[in-house]
Amino acid sequence: MAKKLVIKVTAGADAPERCSQAFTVAAVAVASGVEVSLWLTGESVWFALPGRAAEFELPHAAPLPELIDGILAGGGAITVCTQCAARRGVEQQDLIDGAGIAGAQLFVSEIMPEGVQALVY
Repeated sequence: MAKKLVIKVTAGADAPERCSQAFTVAAVAVASGVEVSLWLTGESVWFALPGRAAEFELPHAAPLPELIDGILAGGGAITVCTQCAARRGVEQQDLIDGAGIAGAQLFVSEIMPEGVQALVY
């Protein structure tokens, strides 16, 4: 049975190390052949908008745009929380190519099957 990794990022520039760790783990997992679903919640939602990831800087960390490109190029999914997007006035057409908006129902359906590992950062 194939393993799947679902990662929920609850931090953005407000907690840069935690945020960077989540994107790094997602990118490394995709590069290792793991099916990955990355959920952006809270302040991490901003990184699903064009150009916003390039504004993020953290010494000794991989650039966020490169991590996002690697996740999407490797077949990983990036999903923005519906409520988090709405609170920030973000709509589907605002997002980078490859990202979508969905709610808790999809998140729960992704984390419940056998063989899925969920991580929250």
